[in-house]
Amino acid sequence: MLISLNGWEVFLPDFSLILFFIAFLAFSLFSQQAEAQADKIVGMWKTIDDETKEEKSYVKIYKASNGFYYGKVTKLLKDPQDKKCEECKGKLHNKPIVGMVILIKMKADGDKLEDGKILDPGNGKFYHCTMELDSNDKLKVRGSLDGWGIAGRTQYWYRIK
Repeated sequence: MLISLNGWEVFLPDFSLILFFIAFLAFSLFSQQAEAQADKIVGMWKTIDDETKEEKSYVKIYKASNGFYYGKVTKLLKDPQDKKCEECKGKLHNKPIVGMVILIKMKADGDKLEDGKILDPGNGKFYHCTMELDSNDKLKVRGSLDGWGIAGRTQYWYRIK
């Protein structure tokens, strides 16, 4: 909008444009902050079996270039390093568990990762997955049959420094 002020023509932007710009900045800052919180999950984790309480493996959680988070088994702690996923179906059947991506397409949502899948190499099944830090070095991992986390199991993984 152009107005005349003491002989000067002054351009004043439309108020709705200013509101849009403020909302855009706030959303951008919030998105970056939420992603930064989820990025704290990135790293190497020791998995603990929720039933036996035994250490099972090391899983490296990383953020891929597509913006999703994934997790790959880097070491088995009880089984031989060349153990294969005998219960897995399709192209994962009889593939080595070390090197296998078991966390797939996890999305950042605030301080947690969700809407992805987790593979249990013990039974070869995929489950809905959510993850969030219980503390700086303790990760709560929930695998469930449904997307809401009602019917499932929870494990706690511990950060490897």
